[in-house]
Order: sequence, then structure tokens, then C-alpha cells
Amino acid sequence: MFSQENYLKALNFAAVAHGEQKTPKDLPYLTHLCSVAMEVIHATVESNMSDEKADLAITCALLHDVIEDTSFTFDDIFDNFGLEVAEGVDALSKDKKLPKKQQMQDSLNRILEQPYEIQLVKLADRITNLQEPPKHWDNEKKNDYLKEAKIILSCLKNSNLYLSARLEKKIEEYNQYLD
Repeated sequence: MFSQENYLKALNFAAVAHGEQKTPKDLPYLTHLCSVAMEVIHATVESNMSDEKADLAITCALLHDVIEDTSFTFDDIFDNFGLEVAEGVDALSKDKKLPKKQQMQDSLNRILEQPYEIQLVKLADRITNLQEPPKHWDNEKKNDYLKEAKIILSCLKNSNLYLSARLEKKIEEYNQYLD
């Protein structure tokens, strides 16, 4: 089983980093991070992952949006969690210096260079994000999001059969939200 101490350390760090941020449904952002971590925890149990690998996956799940969405940096994560976690979170972060259309593929390429535990986080993140979309999203935005989900599944489907099957089902279910 994973370390509860590491979980709490990462959760508390993420809570400070994300502060008052909200999800598109106006919930505290921490709910998204905990949902991603829940998916990862379930996958680590399903695959009998070692404690060390589970800790890496779960820690990165809780921290996966810190670099991308807050003022905290790679160095902040490195100083608190070490190189492996910092590199994992960095790979999970879109490079906003790139054109928007290139950001996802660039991130996926970097994720594929990471241990498979990082790949689990990306699958879990998209599973969590494929809930009912916010009311203000138009059909184009929903279709783009669905297309990205299919690209993620295509790139990472072999990293974890359980999460891949979950994402495939979520993609299928998401079609109900398209006009």
C-alpha cells in the first residue's frame, strides 16, 4: 500500500499551491486532484503495483497541475518531493510557450519518456475530466476535448489496461453531451 504520509504531504502542498482555484463547476480545485488520485489509487491496487511506484503515481496525481496552473515551479516540487516527482509533474504540464495545438502532443511525448506511473496519471486525469461538461462549453469545445481524449487513449492505452478501459468507456459516454 502507498504511504499515507506522502499522500498528505502532496495533498497539503497542492492545497496551498492551488489556493482558491475552482473547477469549471465552481468546486474547490482540490476535488479534481483527489478524483484523479482516487483513479490512480484504484489502478495501483488493480495492478498490484509496488509501494514505491504507487507513491510516485499518487504523488504526481495530486501535484499534476501545480506547474501548469499555479505560480509554483519545477524547483518548488523538486525541493519538496525530489527529481522523479518533479520530472513527472513537469511532463504532465503543458508547455504554454508552444502554440495551443501543439501543447497536448508535446506533453504526451514527454509523458511517454517517463515511467509508466506518470502515464497512469494522464489517463486518470482525462477520465476525471470526462464528466458532464460545463454548460457554457459549445459543441466545438466539447468535440475538441473528446478528440484530445481519443489521442490520449491512443498514445497511452498500453500503460494500464484498467485505466485504458475506464477512459474508453468515458469517451463513449461523453458522446451524450454532444449536440
